[in-house]
Amino acid sequence: MEQKYLVVLPLLAAYVLDLILGDPRWLPHPIRWFGHSINFGEKHLNNGRHKLIKGAVLTILLTGGVFTTCYFLIHFIRPFTYIYYPIATILLFFSLANKSLIEEGKAVFAALAQGLEAGRKRLSWIVGRETDQLDENKIRLAVFETLSENLSDGVIAPLFYYAILGVPGALAYKMINTLDSMIGYKNERFLLFGRFAAKLDDITNFMPARVTALLMVGLTLSRRGMKYIIKYGNKHSSPNAGYPESALAGILNCQFGGPNYYHGKLVEKPFIGGNSRAIAPNEINKVAMINHAVTLIFVIIIIGIQWII
Repeated sequence: MEQKYLVVLPLLAAYVLDLILGDPRWLPHPIRWFGHSINFGEKHLNNGRHKLIKGAVLTILLTGGVFTTCYFLIHFIRPFTYIYYPIATILLFFSLANKSLIEEGKAVFAALAQGLEAGRKRLSWIVGRETDQLDENKIRLAVFETLSENLSDGVIAPLFYYAILGVPGALAYKMINTLDSMIGYKNERFLLFGRFAAKLDDITNFMPARVTALLMVGLTLSRRGMKYIIKYGNKHSSPNAGYPESALAGILNCQFGGPNYYHGKLVEKPFIGGNSRAIAPNEINKVAMINHAVTLIFVIIIIGIQWII
């Protein structure tokens, strides 16, 4: 079996599975195991002196352990294609989150249609900011920010590392991203312990974030989106999140960012975009289509590269 089929067939199957299943809560998911491992390590190491070093050691051990374990598993089963294909497919499927991401965004819009408090509560499931003071428009904008940012780190980034390093690369990236989401906060508890994980997440998301932004504006032929990427992409507190957010703000001609409360503290974030217009409820469908289109095109690009090389 040619090498390209070992890459392409699991990719296609995982992409279709994600379209059909998303992230069923009843399905055992390795990301939950990642979370348990991080919680265990944090509980035993995030104390006393040398927190920065201990956090770095935990990050390296968990990321390296995932990559190494997956590498030897894939290497061992590769000759047995009847085993390799289903396992590689399932592991890559677990790395993708496009359908579940879109469903969560639509769920917030649906809850908001039932009332402001319902929308605030549902939004709090998917964002880190405090939601109890947000109005309808800020709730919708927060959903769009989340959809654009997570299109990059929840979909395009794992596909990017799958294209480069195979299934081990996709899963190792997911461990890094999970570490950042759990210990990468700039608060008293995690400022030192999670710093290495946060920086590693910034590095691994550098290219995927920019690829995501370019695909978004390329597929929508949005000149304003490209202008916004150049103007606002590096204004975000994150070195990466500002790029897909700027692209979507330009595509929709709206304004993201601004001050928000996180864990009881007001955080002044720069505005991305200049049109502080109201977002219509049906615009979630357009954003969902952009996410689907970007994912599909990137899958096609990976397949095309495999066929060329």
